[in-house]
Amino acid sequence: MLDATYADKLRRLEADTLLPHIDSESRGFVRQAALAHRFTFQELRRVAEAARDLEMWCEEPFGAWWRRAEREIGGQGRERKKALLNRLDRHMRRLATAAKTYPAEGLEAPPRRRVRLERRATEAQVFGLCPAYSEETVCCGLRTLDAVRGCSFGCSYCTIQTFYGEVAELENGLAEKLDAIELDPDHLYHIGTGQASDSLIWGNRDGVLDALLGFARRHPNVVLELKTKSDNVRPLLDRADLPANVVCSWSLNTDTVIRNEEHGTASLERRLAAARRMADRGSRVGFHFHPMVFYDGWREEYAEIAARLLGTFSPREVHFVSMGAVTFIKPVVRQIRRRGGATKILQMNLVPDHNGKLTYPDETKVELFGSLFDRLAPWHDEVFFYLCMEAAPIWERVLGRAYPTNAEFERAFASHCLG
Repeated sequence: MLDATYADKLRRLEADTLLPHIDSESRGFVRQAALAHRFTFQELRRVAEAARDLEMWCEEPFGAWWRRAEREIGGQGRERKKALLNRLDRHMRRLATAAKTYPAEGLEAPPRRRVRLERRATEAQVFGLCPAYSEETVCCGLRTLDAVRGCSFGCSYCTIQTFYGEVAELENGLAEKLDAIELDPDHLYHIGTGQASDSLIWGNRDGVLDALLGFARRHPNVVLELKTKSDNVRPLLDRADLPANVVCSWSLNTDTVIRNEEHGTASLERRLAAARRMADRGSRVGFHFHPMVFYDGWREEYAEIAARLLGTFSPREVHFVSMGAVTFIKPVVRQIRRRGGATKILQMNLVPDHNGKLTYPDETKVELFGSLFDRLAPWHDEVFFYLCMEAAPIWERVLGRAYPTNAEFERAFASHCLG
């Protein structure tokens, strides 16, 4: 009778864990373990999360690992359960803290997402402050223009696809909403369009670029950044009147990260070729190494990108280079686990930063950023380098400087880009 009562309780508890999301075989093993050891709700949630991570990281399945642990650990009752759970925790920590290894053939990619773009009249504000802005970090004060909300790329660390699903919203009456934005003509602004969607993936569908470029033309005190992982620059190359204050920037990563974690995006080769085409037409470009990922081989592969940049562009053609680490808020971590699929993006040592976001430990970030920054030494005097979402001590250790206020950082960035 007691077992039947616990089994009923277990069924009620499952819905508030990741258990319904894991594969059926692992789900069965977790249930067996829960019944055998009478897991509390917290223990059930902890084990289900481990099983989900092992599945997504393409590691040994939970069932095989648990059966072996049960054979090796003696005792009985609560002490045995505690020993098993502690061993599971240690196993997950070892996997998370080591440099993850991607298979040579790459992880299995999810199906290509089919997203349609629709015009929608909404009450949403298209102009705002970057949601990552914080007084606890050295922040550039980026403003955002959400001309489109939704993206057809499938980057594993991004939840835009979770928020907007199979429809991307193009703000109806975008030109009118942009006209209504009031800016201080004596203030220098950095405004980006890549927060809720990729800036160039849609091209000039329904006049979205026409509206944005018109906005830049009316506000010469604005650096309008079009940030992308695509190579869709044709709609810009065809324009003889591209405003000088429009900057195309590319989010760059290694071939390993692009192949395994940035699904549907342009290859590194195509991104760099697109940037080269923009530079050839006389437009200065920017590059973001964000998120940099710690994995086996990261140092050599990021160094290869640095060498390619130095060999492909002169510093006079590049406005800025930024660096940032994998960083999550807790709801995003939950969404990634629910979404599932083969990804190692959460196979990392997640620690809270100044704002409670989950990211790498400081030492890992200093190693990542410092290695790349050193490789780009020939550009240090002419290109604007900065860190994204990092506190002053990290800036000091990597770049040897930090801005005393976010306002000074914002002015320095915009002044550099606007000449």
